Amino acid sequence: MDDDIAQLYAERGVRGVRPRFTMPLIRLGRRGPMTIRDLARSLDLTHSALSQTVSALRREGLVTTRPGADARTREVELTPKGRDIVPFLEAEWRATEAAVAELDAEIPYALRQVIQDLEAALRRRSFHDRIVQRLTETGDSSI
Repeated sequence: MDDDIAQLYAERGVRGVRPRFTMPLIRLGRRGPMTIRDLARSLDLTHSALSQTVSALRREGLVTTRPGADARTREVELTPKGRDIVPFLEAEWRATEAAVAELDAEIPYALRQVIQDLEAALRRRSFHDRIVQRLTETGDSSI
């Protein structure tokens, strides 16, 4: 699905944007400048994950950062290029949500439920641990 969204971006001439950038850019477009920590919290992401995303957004010229209220914080703000693409990203997000709802109607179980069930199963035992177990069982740990 992310590949299809990235294809749409390319077709529409939206360069330097990856699907994982969409929500941070929309949130900044709606709320204005925010610290990385506040932005991460508002998106239910870790500070570390969002910090990496912000670095990528900065490399693409979509955001700028500056020191926050204290030496430990960084404030993130959209650049003009970032502001210009937010309306398209909002429209794409609404279209994506509608497409997911359409998929939900076509299959005998809710796609969102599958994701929630997978998340719960992975909280019980990580994907990493499952792979390690299979390698141990088969003796295929040649490295």
